[in-house]
Amino acid sequence: MDTSESTTDNGAAPQEGPQPAQAETRGWRRWAMDTRPLRRPAYRRLWSSTIVTAVGSQLTAVAVPKQIYDITGSSAWVGYASLAGLLPLALFALWGGAIADSMDRRRLLLITNSGLAVTSVLFWVQAATGLRSVVVLMVLLALQQAFFGLNSPARNASIARLVPADELPAANALGSTVMQTGLVAGPLLAGALIPVIGLSELYLIDAVALCVTVWAVVRLPALPPQAAAADSRAGWQAIAEGFRYISLHKVLLLSFLADIIAMVLGMPRALFPQLAAQTFAPYGEGLALGLLFAAIPIGAVLGGLLSGTFSRARRHGLMVIAAVIGWGAAITGLGLTTNLWVAVAFLALAGVADMVSMVFRGAILLSAATDEMRGRMQGVFTVVVAGGPRLADALHGTAGSVLGARAAIAGGGLLVIAATLVLALATPALRTYRI
Repeated sequence: MDTSESTTDNGAAPQEGPQPAQAETRGWRRWAMDTRPLRRPAYRRLWSSTIVTAVGSQLTAVAVPKQIYDITGSSAWVGYASLAGLLPLALFALWGGAIADSMDRRRLLLITNSGLAVTSVLFWVQAATGLRSVVVLMVLLALQQAFFGLNSPARNASIARLVPADELPAANALGSTVMQTGLVAGPLLAGALIPVIGLSELYLIDAVALCVTVWAVVRLPALPPQAAAADSRAGWQAIAEGFRYISLHKVLLLSFLADIIAMVLGMPRALFPQLAAQTFAPYGEGLALGLLFAAIPIGAVLGGLLSGTFSRARRHGLMVIAAVIGWGAAITGLGLTTNLWVAVAFLALAGVADMVSMVFRGAILLSAATDEMRGRMQGVFTVVVAGGPRLADALHGTAGSVLGARAAIAGGGLLVIAATLVLALATPALRTYRI
């Protein structure tokens, strides 16, 4: 039997032989990404499927707003479509977390990935037939986000069953780096492909990529609920139990609050068009806008590639606090500069800080929560990650129109630093948490 795919009694994969994290490392290897989780076949299959879908999903993310704008000629409709996907994402992420704690997570991944693939095929059909219906597009978008909400908690909660606890930061860094790479490569690829193959084929490519994901999930080991959750039901009571669990475990609650502070107060993407048109207009509005949107994910990818030291960090809570303060400082710098290249550098630094925060918040969720609650914790995590930036868009857009883009951005960054320091000093549970 392939013991690298088996699990121990507590759900984590067994460790085999000497662990590289405990060995002495020198030079660049100390900083290079820790790839130990890829030695475990089950995790490697899950991660490999993410490489394909990270790019494919971004093709659809570009195609939907482009098609809506082509039909309506209105950016407002593009914004309405984004909101149309938020409610089903939030509701089904919470419910999906409860389901992930009450049934085999591999089976749930098979169902939801298949649903996502079918939805992408439907996107392709409506585009290929020239339907030109915004209503149909918004319904399909809502359906896609519902499937994603069901899928994401099960996918993220499964990681702790596939790798041991000391490899969780490395596994999160590997996954986050791939996703951030998709945020850069996907839109660039979409922009290059649309004039060549047309819009509808982007949906078809995403559907094919999702079929690869289904194949990878088929080859995962069974991930049934552990004994304590085997008889639970995925209803509103189970969801309420998840929120009660968060309230009783301060480190989990504080990790969510840290991300809310960073994203709601300090995510300025709604002001990028205003910055490009006003502050950075001398550099060319199109160039400035593209660089502003690309800089954060590029920084996150660089942070992931240099994440080797993550596996040696034990004070995960302190790392989250430092990363959020670093994010706030970088966003403050963005608001204070009038030089495009300095602004891009600050956003790239913010991307590095965001990667550090993502990795260690993810590790805290997987290590501090018991397996029978991990799905529900990941459901709340999905809602926070998806909802925070959308709230930030409304907040920063309003502040930017009143105060100006630069003042709103710098003020938001300073608020992030202040709020995080208050959180860290007032509640020691997060800053003292260690694995």
